[in-house]
Amino acid sequence: MIRIITKKSGVDNKLISAKQIMAKYGITYQTINHYTDLGLLPLVEKKGNVRFYNEKQVCKRLSKIKHLAQEGYSLRLIRKKLLGI
Repeated sequence: MIRIITKKSGVDNKLISAKQIMAKYGITYQTINHYTDLGLLPLVEKKGNVRFYNEKQVCKRLSKIKHLAQEGYSLRLIRKKLLGI
């Protein structure tokens, strides 16, 4: 895990890799790729072939995605709800 402290706000942002997301949340790499492509999981940083995401945002987004999917929403509608489109 990588920590980034932004100079402006002094906020400590923990970054998590796609591999760590797979292990922590039990979702496949393909699902992470798909969510990233749809804009559901925005990238914070990319170093080589390793993508990093904000850990807090990933936790919140995956929770919302799971909840909305259980209510019967499609990924297209979930994207609209999350991104305000």
